[in-house]
Amino acid sequence: MGHSVHRPIMWTLATRPRTPAVVDDRRTWRGLDLLGAAFFIARELRRLGAGGPVGIMVPTSGVFPAAALAAWILGRPIVPLNYLLSRDELQYIIDDADIKVVLTVGPMLDHLGHEPHAEHVVRIEDIPMKGLPPLRWPKGAPKDDLACLLYTSGTSGKPKGVELTHANLRANITQIAEWVHFTSDDVMLGVLPQFHSFGLTVLTLVPLWCRMKVIFRARFVPNRIVADFAKHKPTVFIGIPSMYRAMLSVKKAKPEDFTSLRYAVSGGEPLPDDVARQFTERFGVTIAEGFGMTECSPVTHWCRPDEFKPHSVGKALPRVEQRVVDIESGQPVGPEAEGELRVRGPNIMRGYHKLPDVTAETFDADGFLRTGDMARIDADGHAYITGRIKEMLIVGGENVFPREIEEIVESHPSVAATGVVGLRDPVRGEVPVAFVQLEEDAEFDKQALLDVCREKLAGYKVPREIRVLDELPRSGTGKVLRRRLSEILTAESESAAGELTRVTRPRT
Repeated sequence: MGHSVHRPIMWTLATRPRTPAVVDDRRTWRGLDLLGAAFFIARELRRLGAGGPVGIMVPTSGVFPAAALAAWILGRPIVPLNYLLSRDELQYIIDDADIKVVLTVGPMLDHLGHEPHAEHVVRIEDIPMKGLPPLRWPKGAPKDDLACLLYTSGTSGKPKGVELTHANLRANITQIAEWVHFTSDDVMLGVLPQFHSFGLTVLTLVPLWCRMKVIFRARFVPNRIVADFAKHKPTVFIGIPSMYRAMLSVKKAKPEDFTSLRYAVSGGEPLPDDVARQFTERFGVTIAEGFGMTECSPVTHWCRPDEFKPHSVGKALPRVEQRVVDIESGQPVGPEAEGELRVRGPNIMRGYHKLPDVTAETFDADGFLRTGDMARIDADGHAYITGRIKEMLIVGGENVFPREIEEIVESHPSVAATGVVGLRDPVRGEVPVAFVQLEEDAEFDKQALLDVCREKLAGYKVPREIRVLDELPRSGTGKVLRRRLSEILTAESESAAGELTRVTRPRT
């Protein structure tokens, strides 16, 4: 089957035609249903005649893999479109990727309130799907054939298109399957958007490849997710820290609901200590963290439960090489020393779309991807992510990483989440400012939070200010957007500096 990511999946679906493969908010998809839909959609794409990448903009559901398989059957790459972006941001991606056809559904366009500009915007529910599907022999894929163009915003500037080949995706799927030993008896549950690399590879492609049943939910509703645990008895849950925190608020949730779980996986951002502790104490579940980047298809590390260490994102997956280097010299450092994490392996992207210079800068002389993340690796090979280089503050000449401060602030029971950014200071260069989102009905006690920080942090790391937000700005996967917080500081007048202000969430 060569290097293609779709042929093994199609073979799996064909050999289990009546076995439920996907359960979403609207229906159950058997292997035959997904294959049939893929062939019908492929016929429509071929009829339209427009070549090039295929944009896919649908809620998390079985529709996404059907649309992706349709494009791959014809030998065309997919571009999962982030429907949470602004109109201009979405249009930029469509134009940059040269997308002529966008596959979507009516309710998604209703949600957007506008129709993106493309040669063809196709509502999948309008595609005729009666009778026998028009079977086609799926095209193969050379090793470096583009399978997916995923746009990542990073911390600033225009979104960059990450070029992932069929070989990249296939490598990451097999790395994950080999590392955690998924079988056809496993059931996966998740709510991540499929336009995100975590939702694409781990929540969508991995279960289809490994013959697992997967439960997709388009929206995260804590009560419903806990009910899904009781009903579907998933062995794997893929989530982000805020989801685990929200499930703790479900009063009816009990340990028996989670007994089927083999893997509770958290990614996207660091897992707060209090969430991990409460989940273990209340439900008997150990949440294991993982690490990855869109540029890595995305998973590079996964902490398995039998090797669990607090704060560790685990060891590198098979065939992923890891090293930590000094951020000044670029030379590898020893165990427990902190530096930039760099990785190399068959799952690493081909490059950034139309950005050869940026691509070249992203790899070092040995072909390792510069992750931009600060980390340390212990003697057992476990990696610990300690911060982002680009988000690093320099306070009086000392390096300060926001995540270290955030963990301390979040340890206070009144705080649901926090984001720390730098404020320019004429004396110290920068000083940290913490924005906090409070737990429901919690009172804001600025002094108590400062006391916790002074007790556990060096003096120069203690926030100059702590401000309350009704809600922290987040990405589509729930990651706190520090860039938006920096914009709040920039927009405020200097006369407001140092004062406690209560602001509502900025529009994104």
